[in-house]
Amino acid sequence: MATDELSSKLSRRLQIEEGAEDPVAVDATGDQDQDQEEKPTTANADSELGAKLMRRGELNDGQGEPCQPSMKVFNPYTEFKEFSRKQIKDMEKMFKMYDAGKDNYIDLMELKLMMEKLGAPQTHLGLKNMIKEVDEDLDNKLSFREFLLIFRKAAAGELSEDSGLSVLARLSEIDVSTEGVKGAKTFFEAKVQAINESNRFEAEIREEQEAKKKQAEEQKQRRAAFKELQSAFK
Repeated sequence: MATDELSSKLSRRLQIEEGAEDPVAVDATGDQDQDQEEKPTTANADSELGAKLMRRGELNDGQGEPCQPSMKVFNPYTEFKEFSRKQIKDMEKMFKMYDAGKDNYIDLMELKLMMEKLGAPQTHLGLKNMIKEVDEDLDNKLSFREFLLIFRKAAAGELSEDSGLSVLARLSEIDVSTEGVKGAKTFFEAKVQAINESNRFEAEIREEQEAKKKQAEEQKQRRAAFKELQSAFK
């Protein structure tokens, strides 16, 4: 069988060489189409690789900055020095109370519930405007830092009386009337006020520590009294 096929091929070749028969061209259309289909894919891959290499080159040359998430830690006590520790703790308590999703944000629906509880319900557009006024990262919800900005603006008189945020700050029962270092008129007044602020901060920490110590001592006395009572019945 293989011998007959080989003989046929040799005979075919002899006929072509003698001009008795025209050679049959191989259809390369399919291969050309396949090449055309592969070229765009290859070009895209080359373009993407080139862009990555260029980006890496820029970073190595110090021309670009790598895109990395911010690792800055937010400390309300150092950033919002115009408020006392008690005020910030009260604001945090209020924030957590209405953070129903426990995701450390107050979204539009949670803000809606808050304003209703405070007795000052707002329209949908009003709620959106409230968030927009302090939404620094444009995520359409309030972080705790942005929540504190409401009270900073209220204390600085930067909110109009009829704005939703002004109503929120006024009805929250958190006194934010005290002014920070920014309110001082002169450099020396600012210096004195900064020292007083530092002393007040330290005094508040000592008061908290004393309160915790007193509470622990009272618990210890109650446990001792309970044990004494138990032993009396044995």
